[in-house]
Amino acid sequence: MGKIWVFNGPNLNLLGLREPEHYGSSTLAEIDQEMLRLTNEAGISAECRQTNHEGVLLDWIQALTPADFLILNPGAWTHTSYALRDAISAVRVPTIEVHLSNIHAREAFRANSMIAPVCIGQISGLGAESYELAMRYAIKHQVRNSKP
Repeated sequence: MGKIWVFNGPNLNLLGLREPEHYGSSTLAEIDQEMLRLTNEAGISAECRQTNHEGVLLDWIQALTPADFLILNPGAWTHTSYALRDAISAVRVPTIEVHLSNIHAREAFRANSMIAPVCIGQISGLGAESYELAMRYAIKHQVRNSKP
């Protein structure tokens, strides 16, 4: 069984401080802790990472294996990064795009995701619970696909 990865893009290290009216009051550390709690309970290996550098995120994605699962909050790269889209498409790792705020109910430019078409799903607008729902799906997916 592969690993579940949670990758976070730019400015997500500022959660808890940054625009709580859009992103809530949970810190990234609190979200990560909950993700690891869920996977530990399920007996599945997981790791959470955050970067403000697009090339670093691309390297992380390119290192994934087909047995892995990715939960990705690409932050602002959602709307701009063809490179990120291409990396996800190339590695063929099941990916869920996650956002704390409802990107479709905010500024018009935020509604367009370069990433969504190469993901198996997108969860947005539910605050930190967006991550939890994505993780619950990822766990079920990994268990289902590990059976002989």
